[in-house]
Amino acid sequence: MSGPGAHALFQTPEWLPLTLDANAGAALFVPLDERAYHSASFLDERILTPETRRQWIGLREVAAHLPGHARQDAHYILHIGHVGSTLIARLLGERRDIFSVREPAVLRGLADLHRMAGEPEAPQSPVTVDHWFRLFRALHARTFRPEQQALVKVTSFASEIAPRLCAPDAKRLLLWVDAETYLRTILAGEGSRGESAALAGARLRRLHRRLGGAGWKLWEMSEGQRIAMSWVSEMLSLADAADHGLWLSFDAFLAAPAQSLVRIGAHLGRPIPPADAAALVAGPLMQRYSKAPEHGYSADLRRQLLVQAGTAHGAAIRAGLAWLEGAAAQHPRIADVLARPAGG
Repeated sequence: MSGPGAHALFQTPEWLPLTLDANAGAALFVPLDERAYHSASFLDERILTPETRRQWIGLREVAAHLPGHARQDAHYILHIGHVGSTLIARLLGERRDIFSVREPAVLRGLADLHRMAGEPEAPQSPVTVDHWFRLFRALHARTFRPEQQALVKVTSFASEIAPRLCAPDAKRLLLWVDAETYLRTILAGEGSRGESAALAGARLRRLHRRLGGAGWKLWEMSEGQRIAMSWVSEMLSLADAADHGLWLSFDAFLAAPAQSLVRIGAHLGRPIPPADAAALVAGPLMQRYSKAPEHGYSADLRRQLLVQAGTAHGAAIRAGLAWLEGAAAQHPRIADVLARPAGG
């Protein structure tokens, strides 16, 4: 398949690094124009078609062509999952000066390498992995026009790598909801429950590492307790990546979306006039399901679903909240995130 030379990769984001082969030390690049970036909810295998051109390029070759003046100034949306990150990334991506890059799948591969760092089974040395993080930082800072600022929304569990991925002065938007809302959100849908179950083991491992020891066994935890544990694991991940960060709860955003966009724009150094923010939230994006825009969704529907989840899964929610209270009594860091004010 025809594709770019490594020297051309840093000129524009036209070639996206889609996946990473850590054993081979190579990335799969695919072409994507600005319209395709704008429409894609997720920059993963779902953007591929049988006609999509693709090319594997060794990362050593890519690094050899990294310009000394390459941009490293991408900002990031970090989140705990199911907290409106796709909606907010889409709204911000409507601005001509913000280039919204939503969930590049290659970050999942970097997260795996981060998890294995220094372990005997790691496919690459810690020094090589550090070089790769700097390389992908530059690749994700590319824009189609010089006046644009790249804004990368990561997958929730990839917030774990933010301290290594983000430039030291990168601005971060930290999106979350309180524990009870998170429990209701996950329990409201079979898809989210299945996803949470699949990620629970890795989240517990990360939580134990942060707290300095293994305090819980996954097989002894109920579904509500596992979801509560997932919430606190991801919240601690955000807390560890909070330098230059603006905390914003999704409920606070929904209560005042236009004002929130103005606040976010100011934080990112990309001012959004109040009239422009009002026009954005009055548009169709606020009435669609951002991960699948062909489906309708709204703040009112979300409220209804959360109420229904509270009724249908009250016992699981109570079990999860009780687990959190017990964990907070043992660990000050859990107590800190549990006490975070819901408005910010």
